Amino acid sequence: MEDMQHQIMGYDRTAMMFAPDGHILQVEYAEKTVRLGSASIGIVCKDGVVIISDKRINDKLVCKDSAGKIFEIDEHIMAVSAGITSDARVLIDRARVMAQQHRVTYDSEPAVEIIVKDIADVKQQFTQYGGGRPFGVAILIAGFDSKPVLYTTDVTGNYLRYNADAIGENDDKIKAKLREKYREGLDCEAGLKLGFGIFKEVLGEDFSIDRFDVAVIKSDKKIKRLAGKELEKFVK
Repeated sequence: MEDMQHQIMGYDRTAMMFAPDGHILQVEYAEKTVRLGSASIGIVCKDGVVIISDKRINDKLVCKDSAGKIFEIDEHIMAVSAGITSDARVLIDRARVMAQQHRVTYDSEPAVEIIVKDIADVKQQFTQYGGGRPFGVAILIAGFDSKPVLYTTDVTGNYLRYNADAIGENDDKIKAKLREKYREGLDCEAGLKLGFGIFKEVLGEDFSIDRFDVAVIKSDKKIKRLAGKELEKFVK
């Protein structure tokens, strides 16, 4: 009822306007969009970091190799999104340019947090200035600096570093299972088994190994994508 009253009063017409209770309604709408997106799990392991993403596309008319969810930002940085994929693509493209500019300017690879902060700064701007709407996307960013790291940026421009996190559909349920089952010291193989085990519980009969996009970064600082039969040993 209160949300309806806010809409009638027009507090949801712009991201620049606070409702009387301190909420920015356009931002809250964007957060709801994120929760409609397909789910992804990121897990930091002792030897690397893994991302498992539900592509949620089972249309035989779609070419599967065009429906990947995990993007490469730099050799040692990857990202996955939940929400409006086209919004994510704009931010990912910006992150790729920044990573290359860093390499040209400093002749070194960028730290993962530098890329995360730039994406978060852009998101924040669209909650404060007129002429645009908030980005309807949350992004998990994983990489390997001196050690494996995982960050999540939300629609407001906040970001935090995580040991394990989930975004998208059923994220609360997945996070609850991660809190219950995640243990420090897992290797990447155990991390993949954990992630797939959680997806199997959440999806039930809809679970299929073919619906996932999976990638790992280890100490060689290279993104390795896994598919098909390579994944079967993690779901037994």
